[in-house]
This record gives sequence, structure tokens and C-alpha cells, in this order.
Amino acid sequence: MLFPVPGRVRELRDRVHAFVTERVEPAEPVLNAGGQESRDALDLLRKEAKEAGLWALGHPAELGGGGLPFLDYVYVNEVQGRSEWGQFALGTFTLQDSLMLHKYASPRWRERYLAPMVAGELSPSFAMTEPDVAGSDPTGMRTTAELDGDHWVIRGRKWFTSGAAQAAYTTVMCRTEQDAESPHRAFSMIIVPTDTPGYRILRETPVLGMNGGHYEVDYDGVRVPADNLLGPRGHGFVIAQDRLGPGRIFHCMRWLGQAQRAFELMCARLDSRVAFGEPLSAKQLMQQHVFESYAQIQAARLLTLQAAERIDAGDQARIEIGAIKVVGARMLHDVVDRAVQVHGAAGLTDDTPLSRMYRHAREARLYDGPDEVHVQSTARRILRRVNA
Repeated sequence: MLFPVPGRVRELRDRVHAFVTERVEPAEPVLNAGGQESRDALDLLRKEAKEAGLWALGHPAELGGGGLPFLDYVYVNEVQGRSEWGQFALGTFTLQDSLMLHKYASPRWRERYLAPMVAGELSPSFAMTEPDVAGSDPTGMRTTAELDGDHWVIRGRKWFTSGAAQAAYTTVMCRTEQDAESPHRAFSMIIVPTDTPGYRILRETPVLGMNGGHYEVDYDGVRVPADNLLGPRGHGFVIAQDRLGPGRIFHCMRWLGQAQRAFELMCARLDSRVAFGEPLSAKQLMQQHVFESYAQIQAARLLTLQAAERIDAGDQARIEIGAIKVVGARMLHDVVDRAVQVHGAAGLTDDTPLSRMYRHAREARLYDGPDEVHVQSTARRILRRVNA
């Protein structure tokens, strides 16, 4: 089965590609540096994206977004993902949270947060992982929320809460049902405004030498109204799966964009670099890097688009999503690693984007579930399907 870019989205995808390559990628040194100059540069990119009609393309139209259908947005998300700043410059980094709020939040919270979030006026954050609990088994989470009159009281500690320092609120996964028959029915999602007393940011957690906006947060008797509950009690895992399933496809498409960019850098380096009297591109071992990278990217792209097509048709596509999470993360790591190798010492420096891309690629095999968990759960589902 072939998955060509549909004609209905090709022109828009080309415009996003041009914006990312011509405006976002050249701004990366400033954006990566942090500080006021970085914030000003990002604000300018956002303004330009809105003026170009490229803002928040994946958000539902009724929320003020571009209203792209899921599968169409997947195609756009690949070229947006060439830069880690693409989703921030184009207003789509809040997509998972806006869809979650739109579906599960009370009218009060939808009214308060949704429109400003889609407009880029406020940021959300999401708290699930805990420092003392294996992320591969989230049923062991220790953060609790107890109902005291008409308020939830939350106690515990979370980390890898992305963007907490800039966020207006955090959606916190916590144990609310102490006597639940199933551990997967013991947890709920609760909205916590970040200015709530007891919400304390302890530190920004460095990741592979970079401060990537991941925070460790303590919930010290945080009190929030009962209607801050997101969806029904005990449905935390249902909501999390609803959030993470499509989100993993979004990740995989962005990884494809990153890998494609690394592949292009590698090919350009092979043609321009001369060693032993000829371009590196003439060396057979270097040609093998090209072949392996091309094959991995194409295979991962087809697997990802197949999963997206199943999701678009109303299927949960758990086998397909589990497969692409593992294959996509490995593909990204391998392609960027080869590009670093081809660049030699330059690939280890920040003179090219490959150093940051390589570190982010290593993260991909852990966040949203480590490879080992996805391999095991996906294999079990495959066996049940084959042996049914």
C-alpha cells in the first residue's frame, strides 16, 4: 500500500516546510540559547505563522485552530518536526492537552483555558511520571488525591513535567480510588492551576546535559475544587491512553522530520567532504549509511501512516501504535547517529544541529513508555490476534 501526500494537503504541507526550513531552522541558535532574546525570536515566529495562516493547524476549528483532519495533520506534522521548535513556532505543542480538555473537562475549565491555549496565550503541562516509581509500571504511582468536602487535597511528587515553570495549569494523574478492584481504575486526572498554594517547583531536571524544560514538582497538600476532576473518577488511565495514543503518532511523524533533516545533512556532507583524494560519497561504507538510513526512514514512515490511517478510521490501532513507537525511536537514533559519524568531530559540536538531535533521539526510546514495555505489550496483542 502506498501513502503519497494527498493533493488536498500538499500545498499546505509545502508552505509549512518552507516556513520551518527558511524561518525556524535558521533561528535555532538563538532559540536554543534561552533568555529574553530567545523568547523574542519565538514570539516573532509565532506572529509570522499566524499571519501566514499556519498557526495551530491541528487544533479543532471550533477552538480557533486550523481544523485539519487527523490524517492530514499527520502529513503536516512530519515537516513541522524537522526542528524541535517547529511545534512551538506553529502553535501545535498544546494539541494533546487541548483535545483532552475539550473532551473531558467541565465547562468552566474549557471556557477558561481552551481558547487562550489554542491562541498561544497560555501553556499547559502534564504530570504522570514520578521519581521513585518505575515509569514502565504506572500503576505504582504514589501521588494521592483525597476528597475533603468539596475540594481535592493532593500530595506527592512528580517529575518530567514539561513546561511547568511557564504553564498556567498542570493535569495531574493521582490515586483517588483506594479500594478499586483494578489498579487501572484507581487513578484520576485533576486540573491544578500552577499558582495554587502547595504547588512547588523543586528544580528543572537536566536531560543529557540540556535543560529541556522538564521540572520536578512537589504537591504539598494542594487543594483544588472538586470540579477540577477531568472526566469521571477512576478514569485516569482511560484518559491517558486517549491522550497518548494519537500523541505517539505525532511523536513519530516529528521523528521522521528530524530523521529526514539528519539524512539530508549527511548526504550533503558526503558530497562536500574529501578524504584520500575523493568525496566521502564514493566510499562504500559511507554509501551503506545512506542505504540503511533511507530504508529505515521509508519503513518507519509507512508504518506510521498505516497507524494514522487506522486511527482516522476509528480504530484504537494499539498494535500499530506500539510498533511505530519502538521502530520510530530506533530509526531516529540510528539515522542521527550515522549523520554524526559522517560529520566526524563536527557532528559532536553544536556547529550543526546534530548534537542536540542525537540527545533528543535517545530520549525517544524512554518517554511515553520505554521500548521494552511496548515490545512486550505489542507482541502479546499480536499473538492473541494470530492465535484467535
